[in-house]
Amino acid sequence: MLGNKRTKFWTFVSLVFSVFFIIYVVKNIKEVDNLIRAVGVAGPLVSILLYGILAPTPITTDPLTVINGALFGPVFGIIISWLGNNFAALIEYYLGAHLSNITNFKESKDKLPFGLSKLPVASPWFLIFGRLIPGYGGKLISIMGGIYHVPVNLYLWTTAVTNLTGSILLALGGHGLSLIKPF
Repeated sequence: MLGNKRTKFWTFVSLVFSVFFIIYVVKNIKEVDNLIRAVGVAGPLVSILLYGILAPTPITTDPLTVINGALFGPVFGIIISWLGNNFAALIEYYLGAHLSNITNFKESKDKLPFGLSKLPVASPWFLIFGRLIPGYGGKLISIMGGIYHVPVNLYLWTTAVTNLTGSILLALGGHGLSLIKPF
């Protein structure tokens, strides 16, 4: 019982810390861009860690992927974004699994309204196409994958495939934006 209260406390503290950190990052996005550039070779690592920091928040990582394309070029931007998005997706998956355990989801799953207990969350098609919902599809599918205890191997390959597609599109877009010359 004590461990459960401690887990809830640290989950709450982590969430509050993440929210304040994200508010800071959003308000100071130019400084974040400068920080990534200033750390040189460690810039990609900083960028990947930012994906992990954004994972437990409702903030999408799509803008960071565009920034990576602009900062690191098309190839490295895609690779860094793909690694970062996969890192964030794993964190979201494990948060969902942890949430499932805290709330005893397995026992209450059959009581969900609107037939949510019958969602084919462990289907590769559900995992792939659900991630294609713009903005929050990836976060939602990752958390649901953890809550519904989707096998990790299935979750990983479907996540990797969709994140690669998104990273290619957004990082190339960011690289294209970086080529536009102002008047």
